[in-house]
Amino acid sequence: MTRLWDSIVEASALTANDDEHDPEGATVAYERAQLRDVLKQARADLDDLDQAAQRVLTDEYWVCERCGGPISAARLTARPATRICITCAASKVAG
Repeated sequence: MTRLWDSIVEASALTANDDEHDPEGATVAYERAQLRDVLKQARADLDDLDQAAQRVLTDEYWVCERCGGPISAARLTARPATRICITCAASKVAG
């Protein structure tokens, strides 16, 4: 994704076209903004997984950081980087 970002930025620097009024489709600025957001989310996901790996090493992976109760294996399978149990997640949504 970083290479794709670099190529979009490079391509936009090499052209003087007015892509804001191009009837053929999305602008380079739009593509750049969309890719920037995807790249930002991917980096955040990787950071979350790195933190989960640290919690595995410290035996905190299975423990909810809010209530101190267990996080079920099913929840961790569905959301490997979660730090809270399903009960705390449900109360966060409801509250």
